[in-house]
Amino acid sequence: MRLILVLGDQLSENLSALREADKATDLVVMAEVRAEGSYVPHHPQKIALVLSAMRHFAESLRESGWTVAYTRLDDPENSQSIAGELLRRASEHGTAKVVATTPGEWRLIHALRDLPLELTLLPDDRFLCSQTEFAAWAEGRKQLRMEFFYREMRRKTGLMMEGDQPAGGQWNFDHDNRKPAKPDLFRPRPPRFAPDAVTEEVLTLVQREYPAHFGNLHPFGWAVTRADALAALDHFIRHALPTFGDEQDAMLRDDPTLSHALLSPYLNLGLLSPLEICQRVEEAWKAGHAPINAAEGFIRQIIGWREFVRGIYFLQGPDYTGRNVLGHHRALPPLYWGAKTRMTCLSHAVAQTRDMAYAHHIQRLMVTGNFALLAGVDPAQVHEWYLAVYVDAFEWVEAPNTIGMSQWADGGVVGSKPYVSSGAYIDRMSDYCGSCAYRVKDRTGPKACPFNLLYWHFLTRHRDRFAANPRMAQMYRTWDKMDDAHRRTVLAEAEEFLARLDAGEAV
Repeated sequence: MRLILVLGDQLSENLSALREADKATDLVVMAEVRAEGSYVPHHPQKIALVLSAMRHFAESLRESGWTVAYTRLDDPENSQSIAGELLRRASEHGTAKVVATTPGEWRLIHALRDLPLELTLLPDDRFLCSQTEFAAWAEGRKQLRMEFFYREMRRKTGLMMEGDQPAGGQWNFDHDNRKPAKPDLFRPRPPRFAPDAVTEEVLTLVQREYPAHFGNLHPFGWAVTRADALAALDHFIRHALPTFGDEQDAMLRDDPTLSHALLSPYLNLGLLSPLEICQRVEEAWKAGHAPINAAEGFIRQIIGWREFVRGIYFLQGPDYTGRNVLGHHRALPPLYWGAKTRMTCLSHAVAQTRDMAYAHHIQRLMVTGNFALLAGVDPAQVHEWYLAVYVDAFEWVEAPNTIGMSQWADGGVVGSKPYVSSGAYIDRMSDYCGSCAYRVKDRTGPKACPFNLLYWHFLTRHRDRFAANPRMAQMYRTWDKMDDAHRRTVLAEAEEFLARLDAGEAV
């Protein structure tokens, strides 16, 4: 007998560990353990989603003829760690052999390798680019840029290709995307799924076991089965894909989802596969149901960006989350955990995160991430916050997006320049600024938007590093043309703002 480990983000029937296994002789091991729910304070909805999806998947495995040893969180015999449960099951069944698909976090890979058991780790081939393939692509390159990797993935998959050329004559249609959005009462919302008896039991358990974690558990409406995840995919293709490109970077106070898919939790859990999603999007485009900019933009997010950041995570190694090239050490402000702030954009993004365990990529990158970077917050704390609060956050995907893309703590491995902006970008892409206590047009003074002050403060304190960057040189030229007195005022007011932030005031 061998133990076949299936983790909570490996809920796929074609998992490499399951393909390797024998239903007649092997035992599938699944376990809900406190260590996985609390190594960062995960959002209650995320914990509930994973546990309910695990229970439903275990039942589907049993119906398919597998023998499953499943440990519930409140089982008195539970050792409360993955390693501990493997050791317990190995002792119970008299075996020392474990087969597992490689986890998506170095933390768990090391825990499995440290076991006194005979471990077989198989590649996670649910991804379209293997770690070996990515390393070969990266070897010898001075810069690793997603756009060039993405083109290789298009060629490999054949998605939206016409022979050797991209459909429409170009690889990227971003110039047709990223428009501001207008409120629309008739814009379709992503489907919500009523909790069944299994999910209700899990919700009660999570409420009891994790009462102090940031985030509201109810209302809970995530899909917890492959059937419901497919229904969510159908809804996106039919109702939201046509306007996805136009609205992908927009932000509206009363419309948290716009035309976003909200499929990433199901993709990252394994309930959906990247290729099946992209093939559905391509079919919709070919049928004339969605414009090329929407289809290409969405496919790029999956076979381009998603595969790219996974490659970066494993290529960079287990110390990646500790990178801090810019030397930022400010503590994460309490406003990220719901403390009062006068900034509407931050208040709204954090409140939405609290209520839904969700915010789309621009809210994460250009609001919460932008502010943390401008303010010089410790990237390790920012990383742990993102990993904790979002329903789709697993370290392989979250860490490069935070440490690299958002905080530039990796020194440019992921992005050629920091993603920083003044308040003007947020004003252009959202309706936040009109109801804010600050004035986005004010560059100085008591009502000046903090993003305006901190933007220039960030550029000046890191001038030696970024002044020669071709993508940032114009901003330094703009700063240098400003009146000396104005520059001194901007920096003094930025320092004053940061002092109030450090003092715990409601900024």
